[in-house]
Amino acid sequence: MSVFEHVRLVPADPILGLTEAFKADERTSKVNLGIGVYLDENGQLPLMECVHAAEDRLAAAAKPHAYLPIDGLPGYVRLVRELVFGADSPAVTQGRIATVQSLGGTGALRVGADFIATLSPGAPVLISDPSWENHRAIFTRAGFTVGAYRYYDAEAKTIDFEGMIADLEAAQPGTVVVLHACCHNPTGYDLNPEQWGRVIRVITDREMIPFLDMAYQGFRAGVAEDGAVISRFAEAGLPVFVSTSFSKSFGLYGERVGALHIVCRDAEEATRVLSQVKICIRTNYSNPSTHGAAIVAEVLGDPTQRTSWEQELGRMRDRIKRMRIRLVEALRSEGVGDMDFIAQQAGMFSYSGLTRDQMLALRRDHGIYGTEKGRMCVAALNDGNLEAVAKAIAAVRDR
Repeated sequence: MSVFEHVRLVPADPILGLTEAFKADERTSKVNLGIGVYLDENGQLPLMECVHAAEDRLAAAAKPHAYLPIDGLPGYVRLVRELVFGADSPAVTQGRIATVQSLGGTGALRVGADFIATLSPGAPVLISDPSWENHRAIFTRAGFTVGAYRYYDAEAKTIDFEGMIADLEAAQPGTVVVLHACCHNPTGYDLNPEQWGRVIRVITDREMIPFLDMAYQGFRAGVAEDGAVISRFAEAGLPVFVSTSFSKSFGLYGERVGALHIVCRDAEEATRVLSQVKICIRTNYSNPSTHGAAIVAEVLGDPTQRTSWEQELGRMRDRIKRMRIRLVEALRSEGVGDMDFIAQQAGMFSYSGLTRDQMLALRRDHGIYGTEKGRMCVAALNDGNLEAVAKAIAAVRDR
């Protein structure tokens, strides 16, 4: 008898498994709109100029590969905190934020979930409906019962904001509420500043714990603009968790560079919180890796390179917006005139409104890969594949 006899086979990850199927597809015309990766106009994963320059400088000043502290590279931690909250933020200047380097945004979410589990193991967790597939899995694996608040109105192709507010108002105190700071994944629909104000008031009044996930800072309107909601939560006077990632904004997918930030009441509380979060890290992966964090710190710590990065990120953001508009125009030319909402969404993803059967037909008959729930990565569109994608969508819509 094997100890693994009763281990059951689980389905492939809905995103990474889709990429495996895409790679196995032998059609040369195939298009991967499934995984959340920015591709350039040639359909290639770019090496950002600022990253290339930073790596050259780091290589020229080669150092031994020593362990980092448990909470990460000190310069990186400081610069990322200032990037996310603003260098002049009272929470930053007063030392009220505990920040640790993490293994991407996913690692930040898990470390945060593990820490919350030590404070309030029975706390309910609410995620948006729909949300990034891994949100539910991360918090469930950390021992929480995960529910959902209404977010997307499939019929109206917009945010069900009143439904969201009603669900938050009905939640019990101490509930952990996972929120997308910008570029909502998978829908592409973000709250406006007034709506964010209502959400903050409800969460404050109900004494809930907000956990903001910001994996796409700079992909909606700009680095400062996209981070503004984080500052609003920090100024509200409640404990706030924030996970951030540089996979997309620096193109450092394989380096797993992220951070977890926890806004506390004062500096003394932040010190105590940091000490406990470090235990969560030490008993998991001990400490993070150096290279990706060193790249980010090299860029953010140099004003010229920081400007270059924001400009390059801006060009990426503008190209995604152009692809949205071009896709809408191409769909119209194919007789599909009711998908203009794609141009109103933001970030790397679009909730296309296509059904599961239509998405499967796109994959089977046309080699166009998106998730079965209708999410497409518009950042993977380019002049070479856009027309084929539009024709394929029109074909499956006619069925």
